[in-house]
Amino acid sequence: MYKKCFKRVLDFILSFGALIALSPILLILIILGFIFMGGNPFFTQQRPGKNEKIFRLIKFRTMDNRKDKDGNLLPDAVRLNKYGRFLRSTSLDELPELINILIGDMSIIGPRPLLVKYLPLYNEEQKHRHDVLPGLTGYAQAHGRNAVTWEEKFRMDVWYTQNVTFRTDLKIIIDTVKSVVKREGISSESSATMEEFKGTKDTTKEAML
Repeated sequence: MYKKCFKRVLDFILSFGALIALSPILLILIILGFIFMGGNPFFTQQRPGKNEKIFRLIKFRTMDNRKDKDGNLLPDAVRLNKYGRFLRSTSLDELPELINILIGDMSIIGPRPLLVKYLPLYNEEQKHRHDVLPGLTGYAQAHGRNAVTWEEKFRMDVWYTQNVTFRTDLKIIIDTVKSVVKREGISSESSATMEEFKGTKDTTKEAML
């Protein structure tokens, strides 16, 4: 009952209330974004949602548009300026996603919406992360964020889709707050954000050879 009905009602009420309560902070971040990012403070990108339906995600930009002499964007680690690092470490860059939650593209709790280009790379188990609405935060974000491997993250995502309860969501919110306060898992071991997902090796087929 919670998964089918109450979860969406709570998402709407909480996201609407949060947008109103946080409107002063959002306004300040919009102004700071114009200053530190040299223009548009928002970042939008197509992402797959429930049942792989594509929607447009909205976030605050954390990387500027600095380019090399040939006109190519500089590496993420360079374009992720101090203001962007602050937004990511505090997860303030995610606040505009409250709009996505309000209109029903996302939920407060669920697997994070990743890149569209990853869709063909998921194995059959990993595809089930799209059985529910993607979330502002999720089980994987509360337990490692970018510091865990893609495979570990996807296992946690799929586990969540099979265990959606009010108690689970409440615990994820509490664990997420703890993670944000401690500023854990912002980066992976070898990247300023998270390495690109290139697919999971099929160990089952390998073992049969």
